[in-house]
Amino acid sequence: MEIEKEVKKMTLGHEFGAGASCLKCKDKCEGFELHFWRKICRNCKCGLTEHNVQMISEENKKVGKLFEDTKYTGLIAKLKTDGVPSYRGNMVTISMPSSGTAYIVPPSASSSSAVRPPATAGSVQPAGGAAGPARGAAGPAGGAAGPAGGTAGPAGGTAGPAGGAAGSSGGVRPPAASLTPLKANRVPVTVSLASANTVPRDVPMMSVTYEWAPPVANKYLAARYIELLPAEKRPVAGTEGAVYRRQQMARQLPEHDQDPAQCHELSPAEVKQMQQFVRKYKDEALGVADVILPEEMALVRAGGGAGGAHGAGGAGYGPGGVVAGAGGPGSGAMGAPGSQQAGLPQQAFSCNHCQQPMRVGEPAVYAERAGYDKMWHPACFVCCNCSELLVDMIYFWKKGKLYCGRHYGDSEKPRCGGCDELIFSNEYTQAEGQNWHLKHFCCFECDCILAGETYVMENDKPVCQPCYMKSYAVKCSSCQLLVDPEAQRVSYGDFHWHADPQCFKCSGCSKCLVGQRFMAVKNFLFCSVDCKKKIVV
Repeated sequence: MEIEKEVKKMTLGHEFGAGASCLKCKDKCEGFELHFWRKICRNCKCGLTEHNVQMISEENKKVGKLFEDTKYTGLIAKLKTDGVPSYRGNMVTISMPSSGTAYIVPPSASSSSAVRPPATAGSVQPAGGAAGPARGAAGPAGGAAGPAGGTAGPAGGTAGPAGGAAGSSGGVRPPAASLTPLKANRVPVTVSLASANTVPRDVPMMSVTYEWAPPVANKYLAARYIELLPAEKRPVAGTEGAVYRRQQMARQLPEHDQDPAQCHELSPAEVKQMQQFVRKYKDEALGVADVILPEEMALVRAGGGAGGAHGAGGAGYGPGGVVAGAGGPGSGAMGAPGSQQAGLPQQAFSCNHCQQPMRVGEPAVYAERAGYDKMWHPACFVCCNCSELLVDMIYFWKKGKLYCGRHYGDSEKPRCGGCDELIFSNEYTQAEGQNWHLKHFCCFECDCILAGETYVMENDKPVCQPCYMKSYAVKCSSCQLLVDPEAQRVSYGDFHWHADPQCFKCSGCSKCLVGQRFMAVKNFLFCSVDCKKKIVV
């Protein structure tokens, strides 16, 4: 019965984005019109992400469905209207001292008089606070944090209510601020530096809105993570980095890889296979990484830092259930701007990707499925296939490698070169180094079936001979006729000739130049300098 429901639900959402202008083709495209199974525009052949369509709500629903029935349900919320799970992308605005500003955080920053942000459902608890009533500082399950599952104890030392004692660098840390995961309405959450008595009033401040930031309690940790990404890939609202994130969200996590309703005409058997495939990767491969200081993770893994990392740091939940410290023992370099040790290599910790050492005070990315003995630089947490940053740190782990969702799917199932869907049928064809549903090995222009027909590959897409002659064939510079795809031809720059004596000949003496040395001047061919002088003055 459930499979029959999935078959009935199948749709490609042809009305979504209809008429939107193409950002790539400009006025050449009449507006977005979804092809009935290719998932591209019928008018310009570009994808939906190349058109001016606001995809935020649709992408959030897609990722929400991905996290449904997993340990990452703390990252999603049910929409009140229809109960659809929606991803809370953690859009935040962070106020920080302007770059280049040097100052010393006064001792009052660690005193109990520091102002804490109020604890609300969905927010990360301030330093030293208990787990909140709904989604507090604990992992997605909502319980108290800590490797052993218990309440943070005094093992790591007694914490001050506003952030505890200074870290190993000797500097005094400002209190951890609260980064509140965004609700479904995506109104940015503003996180200020702390209280007025934390930073002198005359210190210039700068606010930056990120379309996404790691959901950790320590704003310095979140901001520093983003600073360590390539500049063109930082998800700052209104920049190319934000556009890059949205494009990668669509590229790396295709909704037709997880939802049979987004696929074209699956049989009941194929729907069942797809559901089993999705369940398998949710149980065995899907993960959301944590951002933690390596020195704090070392304390947590040693066992003695369980109380310190949570109690002293006011840590937020890491999506994998490990405490993402906001500045506990060993985190002074992050908590105290201007720390003398910040930026120095730490030979004890190295990146699993580039093998280079981590630096003091700089956060590392941890993937629970890989094991917390492995860590990555923020810019090194990439797919092993496409080398793109794993969007929002959503990864798939398989045989010791990190994958984005798309390339994990490719490693498990063949993908159709026509509809871009994974193939769950036992019968499919292979051509030109790609896999195809039998019904989808069609002309890219007119959709006619190409089985047993002559076709030409253009931009890795098969095109039938009539469509090739109409849209792609080149014109012979001699006879001015189109060159058939099966005919031999000679090309020189932008000029082309039939490779026969009637067309490929000297413009001065008409000597056949097939297999001979020649000179070309625009669309003229010459066998010698003397013949060239006859024509070109």
